[in-house]
Amino acid sequence: MKYRQLTKEQFESLHEEFSKFLATQSIDVKEWKKIKEENPNLAEDEMNIFSDVVWDDVLSKTEYLEHFSKTSLNLFKCNEVEMKRIVIKVHKDIDLLTQNGYNWLLKNYNDSTVEFLNGSKKYSNERNTEIFDLIEKGSAISKGELYKFFEKITS
Repeated sequence: MKYRQLTKEQFESLHEEFSKFLATQSIDVKEWKKIKEENPNLAEDEMNIFSDVVWDDVLSKTEYLEHFSKTSLNLFKCNEVEMKRIVIKVHKDIDLLTQNGYNWLLKNYNDSTVEFLNGSKKYSNERNTEIFDLIEKGSAISKGELYKFFEKITS
């Protein structure tokens, strides 16, 4: 398995896609129930393969990630060969995990207590694997509004 198995909730939300996936392997509803009962390892394998297909599709389309902590914000732009990163550190008693802290940063990014760092690095592993690792560590896929906003400020 390349990534991790989708959660029960994710499988439920992708029920139709999973059914189509099984159909491509000539597995209908009756056959699937039989496999789950009689050969749970094969069922698990099918779920793992489907999970990898879904993750690969999602990760291939991912352009931006955001990771918030209490005192910093990490913004990532995931290009084909490298990842760009903007780190924003707040050296003040502000909690960026709250709406008030987030709003404060957007209004006061020029404050002397706000530090910006820029960087980029080429992927040392496969692109999707590195993006997945960041998601597993708490990053969220985004549309890139914050990245683009702070990119203008820091360039």
